[in-house]
Amino acid sequence: MACLKTFPYLHRPRSLFGFGSLFCSPRLSSSPHRRLFATPSSASSSSSSLLNSAGMAAVYIVEHVVLFKVRDSTELSKIDAMMSGLQSLASLDVVTHLTAGPILRHRSEAASAAGFTHLLHCRYRSKDDLATYSGHPSHVAVVKELVLPISDDIMAVDWVVDLDGPVLPPPGSAMRLTLAKPKEGAAAELIETLGKVKVSAPAAVTQVSFGENFSPARAKGYGVGLLTFFRSLEALDAMDAGQKDLVDSVKEKVRPLLESFIVLDFVLPPPTAANL
Repeated sequence: MACLKTFPYLHRPRSLFGFGSLFCSPRLSSSPHRRLFATPSSASSSSSSLLNSAGMAAVYIVEHVVLFKVRDSTELSKIDAMMSGLQSLASLDVVTHLTAGPILRHRSEAASAAGFTHLLHCRYRSKDDLATYSGHPSHVAVVKELVLPISDDIMAVDWVVDLDGPVLPPPGSAMRLTLAKPKEGAAAELIETLGKVKVSAPAAVTQVSFGENFSPARAKGYGVGLLTFFRSLEALDAMDAGQKDLVDSVKEKVRPLLESFIVLDFVLPPPTAANL
């Protein structure tokens, strides 16, 4: 599969996620594999009867995020094959949304230390659909034949959210992923705090999704996941540069609840046809 676009690494010691540099360390690093690959997505799902704060129907979604650490010595052709194989899974009926590609930049010390290079983000209509995807022969084959042979480490986090806005993030959107390892007994308070922060999210944030991980086996103790979306990378960077007061306020509320946090940036590449 051909590389669609290469983004230069932007070495700016700024923010963690949509509300500013909540947990971010001033030390950043780029992924060793920076090529962005095309992202196929399947059709959207049905809505639930819940209403969000704006009075609009919210959509029940299961979020699934997987991080991969590809070996530095891996040939690009094998990385392309892994990405193409993962992206082909978007055509499975149970998949509502799927995107995969290299991580743009690390935004926390724990992220840099872990060294993850690639990211997969999927959405499903239910936990049963996620389970069907996980056990599907096509998924099992991709993992066994294309992922495991070139990966030194894999981490996965899943959560449920009543999602505000579109299920399919537009291509070109910037996504900030935050995985938080709460201190013992602090997960519920962290979730509650994030809910309060979400209400005051700046206009640059187009969507926020967060929740408590329900699949601990591969999460390495990171019990809370957060995704914050922006219209573009430029919008995310502008947010990082201009929200210092908000950053400091959120830090005061959240940092005491955390043992560790991984923060990564990712840009959704243009869609392409999937061929499973």
